[in-house]
Amino acid sequence: MDEEIFWRVHAGLPRQAPGSAETTALLLRLSGVTPRRILDLGCGTGASAIPLARLTGAHVTGVDLHQPFLDALAGTGVEPVRASMDDLPFPDGAFDLVWAEGSAYLVGFDRALTLWRRLLAPGGAIVLTEAEWLTDTPAAGARAFWDAGYPGMRTTAGNVAAATAAGWRVAATYVLPDSDWAQYYEPLAAALAALGPEAAPAREEIDVRTAHGSDYGYTGYVLVPR
Repeated sequence: MDEEIFWRVHAGLPRQAPGSAETTALLLRLSGVTPRRILDLGCGTGASAIPLARLTGAHVTGVDLHQPFLDALAGTGVEPVRASMDDLPFPDGAFDLVWAEGSAYLVGFDRALTLWRRLLAPGGAIVLTEAEWLTDTPAAGARAFWDAGYPGMRTTAGNVAAATAAGWRVAATYVLPDSDWAQYYEPLAAALAALGPEAAPAREEIDVRTAHGSDYGYTGYVLVPR
C-alpha cells in the first residue's frame, strides 16, 4: 500500500496491525522480563505501548515516523520519539524490552534482530510480531498478494532458524488468533467505506484475508540474546 494512502486510511484508527491488548499482555508474560524501560518501535497510536505502560509501570518510549500518531500519545504516559527504526537515537543497553508489534517487517526480520540487539540491557528481550506463512503451499492468491508487499515473508520454522543462526534463543512463539485480525480489520473496513478508489489496496488486503486467512498469520516472538 502506498505510504500516503496508508496514513489516510489509518487516520483515527485504534490499531495499525493485527493484535489486541490481551495478546500484548500474554507476550509480556511470556517474555519473563520485569522491565523498567520499554521501547515500542513503530508504536503507531499506542495500541501496545499504552497497555505496556499500564501493565508494568515502566517508562515506555514509543517510536514512530508519523507525527500525527505520536501526537495521539499525548497524556498517555508514553514518551513519543520521532525517529526511524533503522536509525535510533538511543545508547546501547538502554532498554529491558524492545517491542515491535506488526512493524519489524519495515526493516526486515533479520535486519531488525541485528539493528536492535545493541539496545538491550542484560537480561532483556525483544518481543515482536511477524507476518508468516502457516503452510508451505499457500494459495496462489495469497502468494501473489504477499510476494508483492513482503517478498521476504517466511514460515515460522524459517524465522526460528534465522533467529537461532543469528545468535538468539527463541523463548516463545504465539500465533495471533483470528480475533486479533478482527480488531484491526473491522474498524479499517468501516473507514474504507468512506473512501474512494485510492483505498482499493486496503480493501484487497481484507479480501485476501477472507479468502486465504488459513494460509498465513501473525506470530508473536520472544527473543533473548545468546
